[in-house]
Amino acid sequence: MSDGKAFPILLSSAGRRAGLLNCFRQAGRRLNRDIVLHAADLEPDLSSACALADHAHGAPRCDDPDFIDRMLGISRDHGIRLIVPTIDTELAAYAEAADRFAAIGTRVHVSGPDTVAIVRDKNRTASVLDAAGVPVPATLTEQDLRRDPRAADWPVFAKPSGGSASRGLAVFRCASDLPDAFPEPMIFQTLLEGPEYTVNVFVDREGALRCVVPHRRLRIRAGEVEKGRTENRADLRAIAERLVAALPDARGSLCFQLIDDPRHGPRVFEINARFGGGYPLADHAGASFAQWLIEEELDLPRSAGDTWRDGVLMLRYDEAVFRG
Repeated sequence: MSDGKAFPILLSSAGRRAGLLNCFRQAGRRLNRDIVLHAADLEPDLSSACALADHAHGAPRCDDPDFIDRMLGISRDHGIRLIVPTIDTELAAYAEAADRFAAIGTRVHVSGPDTVAIVRDKNRTASVLDAAGVPVPATLTEQDLRRDPRAADWPVFAKPSGGSASRGLAVFRCASDLPDAFPEPMIFQTLLEGPEYTVNVFVDREGALRCVVPHRRLRIRAGEVEKGRTENRADLRAIAERLVAALPDARGSLCFQLIDDPRHGPRVFEINARFGGGYPLADHAGASFAQWLIEEELDLPRSAGDTWRDGVLMLRYDEAVFRG
């Protein structure tokens, strides 16, 4: 039963994030709240999350000058209380415009601009984390590597400094394997081997770390976990504590990835200042970040905590949404 008070939520760049949409829907049921789910996408008619939402909206790309104005218009017209970004490339625009949304009663689930600037620059991410005592792989810029190839611990793993979604990744065994030029700024890190983990963390609106949920990425498809299992590890929680402390204005749901290398130990190589693709596993294990965000916005008693189930296994499969 609902208490009749609608709480509209908008998933931005919703795409295939049907699992995240359902997490918010289930959170509303547990809280006895009427959650009205809106979803926006560049092609809403071809988005499964938009098809499953209560309302769907078209929106320009997040780098379009009209993007923020369009999202403000949707929020104003539909009384959106919470916007949930889902891709890295829209975070900076939302962080810079957060006050404009707040002025119309809409909270954007995004960390502050300082944190977003750090996590969107992978070279800076490595530098900031290293200075804070968070274990990271040795990292070089392209300029540093070409100036002194001996400074690298070959082989190296190369990735765009501002990339996302597994774009432009490569492994180089020696300096002679490098191409003459790259199409965008790159960083080069020690190639890590071993089990890969995603660690989901929740930081409350006051900036306190409330929950840490690691899961082992057993199988990955297109850069997203397909099969995973929660693992309660004190060493990964300690890393999460240092990592969050190094981010000046982190808020809400974030996740980071690491590899537990047998030679080097756990090394963090990626931070996403948003809900990660594997978040539904943490939610099912009892860490309902979606519910905790709603509680914050409605000034309800807060249930955020670090109690969740260890050893929960997620096995994803393809499912279709049919229209017409």
